[in-house]
Amino acid sequence: MKLLVTGSKGFIGSNLYLFLRGKNHEVLEYDLGVSDEELKRSIATCDFIVHLAGINRPLKPEEFIDSNVNLTKKVLDLIVKTGSKAPIIFSSSTQAALDNPYGKSKKAAEDEIFAFAKEQNHPVYVYRLYNAFGKWCRPNYNSVVATFCNNVANGLPLKINENAPAIDFVYVDDIISEFSKVIEGGVEPSLEIKYVEPHYSVKLEDIANALYSFKKSRENLFVPELKDGFYKKLYSTYLSYLPEDQFAYDLNPHFDQRGSFTEVFKTNDFGQVSVNVSHPGITKGNHYHMSKNEKYLVVAGACEIKLRKVGTDKVISYTCFGKDSKVVDIPPGYTHSITNIGPDDSVTIMWANELYDPKNPDTYYLPV
Repeated sequence: MKLLVTGSKGFIGSNLYLFLRGKNHEVLEYDLGVSDEELKRSIATCDFIVHLAGINRPLKPEEFIDSNVNLTKKVLDLIVKTGSKAPIIFSSSTQAALDNPYGKSKKAAEDEIFAFAKEQNHPVYVYRLYNAFGKWCRPNYNSVVATFCNNVANGLPLKINENAPAIDFVYVDDIISEFSKVIEGGVEPSLEIKYVEPHYSVKLEDIANALYSFKKSRENLFVPELKDGFYKKLYSTYLSYLPEDQFAYDLNPHFDQRGSFTEVFKTNDFGQVSVNVSHPGITKGNHYHMSKNEKYLVVAGACEIKLRKVGTDKVISYTCFGKDSKVVDIPPGYTHSITNIGPDDSVTIMWANELYDPKNPDTYYLPV
């Protein structure tokens, strides 16, 4: 399908462009620097129009009308002149319900589109978007989430009004998902305002606290709590604002003559993951747990993992190689050991169902 996206260089437009290209659609772009004649050719040949172009932070108030209303009129006039039957999605704003210059201009653009749809019997989809957030949104412009993510990621201070009411947000990929559904014919055109769901009502103080916890997670190794849909999407957004020279961060390996042991990440609900490196011939373990259980996955080298139920003589043995991708469960009540039987260092990923507690390690020495 051939689609025209106006405002293709903006926040939502650039995300939509990336998505559509990934779906092998042909995307025609309209943004600053594109001539009216090129816009006309695009409208004449496209199968669908997604009209995102507009302005919300002009230098002069009159630019609201020019960019939000007159540009919409231009698109509609060219649809008529070219005889295009391409349906049109228009991104409005929940501000259209408010009495401010930006909101008035978006409401006027909505009215133009609905009037056009009635006169021309043309399919339209008008969406009033909540405050959008996600990757590539411009900080210090019109998105508080973008500004907060940018500031926390770069060690800049935040200004938080603790008494400010909750704000309604919508995630950019949810917007794209809805628009994609429209393009694929899954939504009927209508003369009614539409909204993208889910949306989230969140206080700025809660967003700030979450972002600080995301940053702290590199130090304490706790994976952020992501069960809530908003915070899962907020974490993805935050990562996109990290400086490019700070994508990587160091862990704290513990070295001794046997090799090393490094905690990778922890969770309050699902335990922790660590990496164990052993030199050739080294045996580690020879202990059991009362309640704690583990999983071992050898990813490099060769290891023999032995287990024996406490109080019995039967030894169970597994030989694991990095190429095998074999996970060995370590049940509680089984003393166990892991020995590097290869010529090179072995590397084993180890998961434990609970965090290590030095006051109650639940670890008791007993040779297998």
